[in-house]
Amino acid sequence: MPDGSNADQQVSAQRLKQFITRIEKLEEEKKAMAADIREVYSEAKSAGFDTKIMRQVIKIRGMDKADREEQESLIQVYLDAVGE
Repeated sequence: MPDGSNADQQVSAQRLKQFITRIEKLEEEKKAMAADIREVYSEAKSAGFDTKIMRQVIKIRGMDKADREEQESLIQVYLDAVGE
């Protein structure tokens, strides 16, 4: 009876290669997407918008409402504590 371990290794190697190839493709797409995002920020900056504030707005909009409210509350507590 032939030993199946070599065949198993081949299948595992092929599967690993498929995963690696998929990840590499996604990484390339991620780089392209990041370049597109930088371009949009550059356009916004050229139009007179503050990109640091835009980034904060995007971060806040991505938060769950409860998390956002908790963060805003804590910020206010901290500001009050330091006399602001």
